[in-house]
Amino acid sequence: MPEQFDAIVIGAGQAGVPLAKAMAEHGWKTAMIERKWIGGTCVNVGCTPTKTMVGNARVAYQIGRAAEFGVVLPDSFSVDMAKVRERKDGIVLKSRHGNEKRLTDAGVETLFGEASFTGPNSISVAMNDGGTRELTAKHIMINTGTRPALPDLDGLEGVPYLTNESIMELDAVPEHLIVLGASYIALEFGQMFRRFGSKVTVIERGERFLPREDMDIEEELLKILREDGIEVLLCGHARCTSGDAQQVTLELGVHDAPTVVTGTHLLVAVGRTPNSDRLALDKAGIATDKHGYIPVNDRLETGVPGVYALGDVKGGPAFTHISYDDFRIIRANLLNNGNGDGGNTSTKNREINYTMFTDPELGRIGLNEQEAREQGRKIRVASCPVNYMARANEQGDPRGLLKVVIDADTDLILGASMLSIDGGELAAMIQIAMMGGLKYQQLREAVWSHPAKAEVLNTIFGYIRE
Repeated sequence: MPEQFDAIVIGAGQAGVPLAKAMAEHGWKTAMIERKWIGGTCVNVGCTPTKTMVGNARVAYQIGRAAEFGVVLPDSFSVDMAKVRERKDGIVLKSRHGNEKRLTDAGVETLFGEASFTGPNSISVAMNDGGTRELTAKHIMINTGTRPALPDLDGLEGVPYLTNESIMELDAVPEHLIVLGASYIALEFGQMFRRFGSKVTVIERGERFLPREDMDIEEELLKILREDGIEVLLCGHARCTSGDAQQVTLELGVHDAPTVVTGTHLLVAVGRTPNSDRLALDKAGIATDKHGYIPVNDRLETGVPGVYALGDVKGGPAFTHISYDDFRIIRANLLNNGNGDGGNTSTKNREINYTMFTDPELGRIGLNEQEAREQGRKIRVASCPVNYMARANEQGDPRGLLKVVIDADTDLILGASMLSIDGGELAAMIQIAMMGGLKYQQLREAVWSHPAKAEVLNTIFGYIRE
């Protein structure tokens, strides 16, 4: 007979861990099934390690600019990748162990192995240490996330290419890093390794490398990347690749002109693919879309009663904070009576915010100008360069562009794009104003501490166009 649980969580990511903990503390007998590491992509190979290394790279960047600040240093310096990895690994392990302790303290039973469905409410676990365990539960949560996608590129299988995971384990700084793709992952790693000392070439197949952002924001970031010495090739259609541990060659069509790029390392960063293919979803009657994502309704329910999908595996915005909000929705509906709304907490009207951790950061909340105009909204746009911010100039970081989109009829803020030092924090301030229903004039007339970065909110709303 299968072991009986009240709830089974498949995948210990940023939705799965707090949800398993909450259900166990609610008195439910809860099992967590994880293939490799507690904490999921974010803690182990995503946000936590990459932003740690972005921090390392910023130190290198500032050292390289020391003379601008009147600080006399030796003419050259080097980056010790072993020390970079050591710092990264220390922060990752601390976070991973913290998640493990929270599960243990809550009484969650953790099984390390590969989960697959054997029926609508039953799971088989091929244990990592051998053997199989059969489980059943009324509630099953799928939180298996995504992995790096690989392009259909001739010769790729014979090249020692890197992904966002393996590039963080390099023993030395690449001499010339070729980055295939211009996703947020691609740009963060491209700038990072440029600051570590690599020559970097970023290749994007489209005419634009940030098509979801406003054109002026994209152009400003492109200018910044090129100022930093990064070569960005647009309309670069990769045709084939070849190479070995010493050299990688990529044959492209750049604006249909044959082009060959040769480097020492190749990072493939062309997107993600869902970890749904090994779950035997068909045995539970759970459908996926053509890309392998699991469709859900606004309460995160699949088409099978009692089975939910959370985080990146369900598609949609692939951000850790969205995964965590998925946890809050399930907790509210299953454990907290919908926070008083009868169990109807949902993803409806959820504002999407995110930050791309290039330097300067791109912080986003709500609608940008391009999206608002596509929706036919009557808007006004407040915009100014970051060098209008006193603090940015004083810190030597005046690059970037600030934009806020305003509803022309109500004066309420619809969204913002903050390409700036601490752009994510500035976008969060706009988000709070949106949550509070503040009109832009209230931010423009507010008294902000001088010369804090927030003071730019006095400035930006003085530059408004229709």
